[in-house]
Amino acid sequence: MAQSDERDPRANQKSRTRQAIVDAALALIEEGVLPSVEEAAERAQVSRATAYRYFPTQQELHQAVAAVNPTMEEVNAALAAVDSDDPAVRLAALLDAYNPRTLAAEPWARATLRAVLDAWLKARESDGGKSFYRVPLRLRWIEDVLAPATDLDEASRRRLTAALTLVIGIEPIMVLKDVVGLDDEEALDVLSWAADALLRAGLEPTD
Repeated sequence: MAQSDERDPRANQKSRTRQAIVDAALALIEEGVLPSVEEAAERAQVSRATAYRYFPTQQELHQAVAAVNPTMEEVNAALAAVDSDDPAVRLAALLDAYNPRTLAAEPWARATLRAVLDAWLKARESDGGKSFYRVPLRLRWIEDVLAPATDLDEASRRRLTAALTLVIGIEPIMVLKDVVGLDDEEALDVLSWAADALLRAGLEPTD
């Protein structure tokens, strides 16, 4: 037991140091900087050698940043608060909770996407990308939104779920801003309009 007590302070210190580096990287991202390990170390006031022990590469640092999801609990709470079985109401609540928060943390969201793309490239090199797939939170949220639509057959539900992923998150926001040239308010309006159109089309009975 005494040996365990001796280890805990060191383990706690390592955890605090690692978190300090990640927090520093997040702060830099919020300022519009995609940080290197050295820049995160400087902001965290730790030595470069220490930072490299936790994050040997910039990619690993960015992957650690990508694992931080500051909006998750807020979106979960917003969806839990929806007192309606109408998928349109539930979807609107999801978009209102998630997309504006993504825009508010746009530098972080873009850095997260870069880390995901880096991870995909790494997986592609090692095993053809087979180890990369994960179930993103937005997919689970959309499934929750559509849960009351019990008359949807499995194929229609799967197609509609897939379509709605195209109107949530940083990727469609980047297209609307960087390719189309919309401002934040216009981008949010288009995403809400597109989501409603997709939902109505997906819920229409098919012959």
